[in-house]
Amino acid sequence: MSFFSSSKVFFIIFLLPSLALSQITKVSGKVYDADTKEPLPFVSISFKGIKVSTTSDVEGNYSVSTSTPTDTLVFSFIGYKVEKKAIKKGVSQVLNVNLQSDITTIPVVDVIAGENPAIIILRKVIKAKIYNDKEKLDSYQYEVYNKIEFDLNNIPKNVAEKKMAKQIKFIFDYIDSSNVKEKPYLPLFISENLSDYYYKKNPKFKKEIIKASKISGLDNEKSVSQFMGEMYQNVNIYDNNILVFGKNFVSPISDNGTLYYKYYLVDSMFLESNWCYQIQFFPKRKGELAFEGNLWIADSTWGVKRLEMSIAPDANINYVTMLNVIQEYEYVDSTWMQSKDKLVVDFKTQKKLAGFYGRKTTSYENIVVNKPKPDDFYSKTDNLIVMEDANTKADTFWLNNRHDTLSKNEKAIYMMVDSLQNTKLYKTWQDIVVTIYGGYKVWGYVEYGPYYSAISFNSYEGVRPRFGLRTSNKTSRWFEASGYVAYGTNDEQFKYGGEYKTFITKKPRQIVYFNYKKDYELLGASQSSLSADNILTSLTRRTTVNSLTGFEQFRIVYEFEPFDGWNNKVYFTNKTIRPLGDKYTYLASDATIQEKDQIITSEIRIVSRFAWNEKYIEGTFTRSSMGTKAPIVIVEYTPGLKGVLKSDYTYQKLYINIDDRFRINPIGYTNYVIDAGMIIGKVPYPLMFLHPGNETYVYDWASYNLMNYYEFASDQYVAVSIFHHFDGFFLNKVPLLRKLKWREVFIAKAMVGSISQANRDVLIFPTYLSSLNKGPYYEVGAGLENIFKIFRVDCFWRLSYIDKAYQENYEVLSGKKVNIFGVRASLQVIF
Repeated sequence: MSFFSSSKVFFIIFLLPSLALSQITKVSGKVYDADTKEPLPFVSISFKGIKVSTTSDVEGNYSVSTSTPTDTLVFSFIGYKVEKKAIKKGVSQVLNVNLQSDITTIPVVDVIAGENPAIIILRKVIKAKIYNDKEKLDSYQYEVYNKIEFDLNNIPKNVAEKKMAKQIKFIFDYIDSSNVKEKPYLPLFISENLSDYYYKKNPKFKKEIIKASKISGLDNEKSVSQFMGEMYQNVNIYDNNILVFGKNFVSPISDNGTLYYKYYLVDSMFLESNWCYQIQFFPKRKGELAFEGNLWIADSTWGVKRLEMSIAPDANINYVTMLNVIQEYEYVDSTWMQSKDKLVVDFKTQKKLAGFYGRKTTSYENIVVNKPKPDDFYSKTDNLIVMEDANTKADTFWLNNRHDTLSKNEKAIYMMVDSLQNTKLYKTWQDIVVTIYGGYKVWGYVEYGPYYSAISFNSYEGVRPRFGLRTSNKTSRWFEASGYVAYGTNDEQFKYGGEYKTFITKKPRQIVYFNYKKDYELLGASQSSLSADNILTSLTRRTTVNSLTGFEQFRIVYEFEPFDGWNNKVYFTNKTIRPLGDKYTYLASDATIQEKDQIITSEIRIVSRFAWNEKYIEGTFTRSSMGTKAPIVIVEYTPGLKGVLKSDYTYQKLYINIDDRFRINPIGYTNYVIDAGMIIGKVPYPLMFLHPGNETYVYDWASYNLMNYYEFASDQYVAVSIFHHFDGFFLNKVPLLRKLKWREVFIAKAMVGSISQANRDVLIFPTYLSSLNKGPYYEVGAGLENIFKIFRVDCFWRLSYIDKAYQENYEVLSGKKVNIFGVRASLQVIF
């Protein structure tokens, strides 16, 4: 036997005893409530006699191992009896455990002397935020990997056997039902994102470069990729308030946390090499936007080592039956930085219907603290960059760069979604959703719509059928042509219009529009209200229409967006306005001037809209804003061009609008809008600021809901609107009303304006059109939203221009009443 062989035998003989002594004992399984059979998250699980422990995850699963000999596993959770289970040494085993509730343990705490130790620790955590909150650092950067998955759950057992499901029967092979006590779920969507994230404190700046993005089942990957990154998928436990689906939840380590939570010190243990204190927390009151769960606080540094929390079961939030967060932190250069993050949400509209799991898993690598990049790196205007090749990375790239491996089910989602999209049933349902959401029915190379304007009616036109078409994405993603024709059965007139728009470049966004229209418009309606030819406008109208005006318009528009959030448009418009109904001519105040049967104006309108960090879900030409934390500012400048294409007037219009939101915990949030306008030069009243009224029973946030159309005009004005949403702050305190989850709303609007004598002398005003020279216009409202989760009802009170003389005069001249009180309703889907 050679020396090499002898050495190997000697080594093995020497090693065998130590191998026997260091055999691994591994236990995994799931923890349940013994009565409800529901999985229990955040249960503490430890080997008896040694400092090795773990906790169950948000679905009750756990796994723990040790090389130290032990024969007992201990399960403990506040509100439940401690359970001790015998285990086998040195082998891997599965152990599912049912915990019995123990009401007597909640939350009887006898404090003989001194203070709650959990509160003492909490104060130290709050004091150490300046060192442990990454937002307090001068700078940091890391590579972040996000994986997001959506799964269909609560699937009826017999759904796969139904006739309509035969085409997609194959997808039920992917249902995960590995545990008979767990709700089976069907993976439907998965996305992966790999990006570099940078932060600088002074001046504050965030930047993310998305290097790779892989999304199943969506065409517009690049638009969606931005929402999968760190900037829009991060929960910072050190913030006093945590924004969850638009609702402000109080953080368990908020500076004012003791006002909202009860805290209990339940254990101390080693987590990895850190000695930690385990603190459990629960909301003090039902119905509040708060969490419940566990914190593991590292001794001495007082940073969060581990976090496991869920939204309270009775929190006032819609469609979310469960939201669980697990976060892990590691100590890097004298501060605690997040290393892993897992978020699981159970979405459901009704208990008996199928719902969705949303799962987000995030990991952080290559963490660098307080080593900022050069200043010019942060000075770029675009702080969220999706690399051009981000959506085309090969599988080998992902194998080499993703932070963890995909499970068997996750790998199968990509293949399953591709197969599902080719089925007739999927395409049919996709068409239905697109039609309902977008308003157009796709027919190959063209789209018909919008369906809500296919037929409408009013007192002047009678019944108004309308037929419209536009090119679809199948025709081109670079241009869109559209047109429509409508007919009034009373006035026996055709109305029609057409538009062509095309991209010049998509990055940056540059578009040119050309359109022509000959139709009627409703003067005095807000831009956010339903259009005059919307069938809902016809069905909910509360007065007779007498403010329709005929117009013929030609317009050219150039749109330029140098970066996301700053949109600029330049319009050239030539428009001819003709009176209708009881206003067949415009009467000049100067007797030497004949009556005018039309007004012609040509103008250039320059609009700049700035919304820092605003992001969108983009269609080909249309976009849906996902909001911004910054104020939205719109500035407009419009010069009138007399003599150009027979234009009658020279003037300049200035307009500014500021729209913002701020939160006032715990009493909800406030939206406010400030807008102002001024006209320099002489213009007739149809070209002034016609203040938006509302003559329907549908609530319109941008209108004065008790003002009629065409009731007030100004050539200069300032207006303020305030909308406060209490998010159930008062009603949550009433036990019988708490379960309804209604939410209170308050609205206040005020406007001051005037019309100069020079502008009054251009044309004689209609007798029922007034200025605000006599004083401001006020109205207030109070309402309830979230009725049956989708309805909102508001009551409004008009506080000015309500004296008897004004009311009687207005009713005689216009045939309409001045409404001092009114009720408006609307549909809305909110969390």
